Amino acid sequence: MKAAKIRLYVEHALGEGQTVPLTRDQAHYLFGVMRLLPGDAVSLFNGRDGEWRAEVVEAGKRGGTLACTGQSGAQRNPPDLWLLFAPIKKARTDFIVEKATEMGAAKILPVQTEFTNAERIRQDRLQAHATEAAEQCGGTFVPKVTALQRLSKVLEQWPADRQLMFCDEALAGDTPTLPDRFAGQPWAILIGPEGGFSEAERARLSALDVAHPVALGPRILRADTAAVAAMTLWQIQLGDWR
Repeated sequence: MKAAKIRLYVEHALGEGQTVPLTRDQAHYLFGVMRLLPGDAVSLFNGRDGEWRAEVVEAGKRGGTLACTGQSGAQRNPPDLWLLFAPIKKARTDFIVEKATEMGAAKILPVQTEFTNAERIRQDRLQAHATEAAEQCGGTFVPKVTALQRLSKVLEQWPADRQLMFCDEALAGDTPTLPDRFAGQPWAILIGPEGGFSEAERARLSALDVAHPVALGPRILRADTAAVAAMTLWQIQLGDWR
């Protein structure tokens, strides 16, 4: 069997000898765009069963079938880390979702703050970006991208056991640190909007027992840069980069 050069996320169960039906979009990509033929190899993952080698059994314009031939990698789940961010311009929001997936977010939550400019998102489009990022980076897990929610509502329902890394631009210049005693616990990172947090939001966040205000270096970062910097800091200090 030829080595697989394409990775594809599927919803279907994966296992030895399992056949996997393709959607119309998947068939178009594999057979119309990538020009695969029966017998060609594909790597599959579904976020549950690890990564599997498969080969094309049937190839059509509107569908097709793959068959699993063997497991090529175990399931690798990210740490229990959420990323909350205020949506910004379309391309930069796409960037945040893609990089959060690559860097190991387990869940991505767009939130609307008092100074958030965007009033809506395309949840399906952002979820597709997360899937594509997982396919490209070699991951076997695709984080869920939730619908846009108000930050105030999210905080009202905040889990008592989930620590919150609150990236506060007002602390620019302080040394970025996180408490090691919470390593291994559920965490979340909150990135604010381009206009920053309101004083009321900052006061509410600072009053939470699970909130940890953190600086991201000596300069105020753009929201998309801040997301990458914050996830890097967390992964190095508390995550699976240690």
